[in-house]
Amino acid sequence: MDMRKVKEIIVVEGKSDSVKVKQAVDVDTIETNGSAVNQDTLTLIRHAQLKRGVIIFTDPDYPGDRIRSIIEEAVPGCKHAFLQQDQARSKKKKDSLGIEHASIEDIQEALGGVYEREAAYDSWVTKEDLVRYGLIGMPDSRILREKMGTILQIGHPNGKQLLKRLSMFQISQDELERALLQVEGDAHGEE
Repeated sequence: MDMRKVKEIIVVEGKSDSVKVKQAVDVDTIETNGSAVNQDTLTLIRHAQLKRGVIIFTDPDYPGDRIRSIIEEAVPGCKHAFLQQDQARSKKKKDSLGIEHASIEDIQEALGGVYEREAAYDSWVTKEDLVRYGLIGMPDSRILREKMGTILQIGHPNGKQLLKRLSMFQISQDELERALLQVEGDAHGEE
């Protein structure tokens, strides 16, 4: 993906994340300085959202999800970029996760996914769709949600979180159906 200048301001957790993201794309960042997001930072993010738009790009772990939730609640309408844990794992310290450990290509792909989802977003996914697709209410729903979460790069939400996460990441019905076909294809490949 070739991204010269990102219009939106990207919110990351720390300085090393800013440095790594700026190696991948030409962008301005706001750092939360960890999971203790203070009111001044939220005010700055709110202003950025009004002026240029915001992409939240936090580490793929519990503190990163917590920061994402705090910002989304305080500043609705932000876009989201997401890395999988294996993309953000340190090569030296296997228990260390962070955007700063990701490859330039993975960062560019995650940010490119924001715009691809935005362009493809055509209809809301409903709770009835989730039941129809077997993502909730079935014995194997948890396993299916985990596989879908990996493919769609939305983490691994439980049944109650799934609809919110699909909406937050602007996953269209078409995108959900393509991911389901991929899961089904992977399952047939294992047999």
